[in-house]
Amino acid sequence: MNWRNHIGTALEGHHPGLGRGVELALLAVVALSALLMGAETLPDLPSWARRAILFADIIIIMIFVAEYVLRIMTAHDKRAYIFSFYGIIDLLSIAPFLLGLVLPWFGVDLRALRTLRLFRLFRLLKIARYSKAAERLTAAWRSVREEVMIFAVVATVLLYACALVVYQFEHEAQPEVFRSVFDALWWAAITLTTVGYGDVYPITLLGRLFTVLILLVALGIVAVPTGLIASALTALRQEEREAAKRDD
Repeated sequence: MNWRNHIGTALEGHHPGLGRGVELALLAVVALSALLMGAETLPDLPSWARRAILFADIIIIMIFVAEYVLRIMTAHDKRAYIFSFYGIIDLLSIAPFLLGLVLPWFGVDLRALRTLRLFRLFRLLKIARYSKAAERLTAAWRSVREEVMIFAVVATVLLYACALVVYQFEHEAQPEVFRSVFDALWWAAITLTTVGYGDVYPITLLGRLFTVLILLVALGIVAVPTGLIASALTALRQEEREAAKRDD
């Protein structure tokens, strides 16, 4: 086994000597990064603590950069990795660092680019790589994605239809609230998803009766995709148990 295979298997958690050690260490780094992102928002944080968080964040970024470079170097198909889901996540998670190196050369003031900090949220998605549960969820999604996509199309059509109907019922009674179908679309979205903020609601009799009907339909809209994915997860878990019994 050459050095590339050693590094590649270590990163993937299959190294004969290290096992999942490197994988778990990277998972701990991601978790620490998430905690630091929250800690730096504390209003009364002393200056020494902010400096410590900044230093730790720089170390974490360097680890992520090294991981990304090593994964490219050890990938059998470098192009496939770079454009894969996890390859893109790995790149986006270090994007603020890379842009911070490049943009000053073009005279861009990084203080004006506070939105770059949002890219750090992509670090959290790296957790999925090291989670067996995430692997099962991905496999479950793949097995039912056609059904879920069909249901999503139906739900979208229903959403727009509900907006059209409630607009007809409420526009004359509340012209300042239901100014257009798109305002009604906001009501339909929060109603069908059972969120119900309460900032927009019908006051006419027909509008209220229609809302009751939509709330009943909304229960199914939330339950159907959840049930499909839950059933797929259960089936995958059962297959894993049966495979484990056969191996024994």
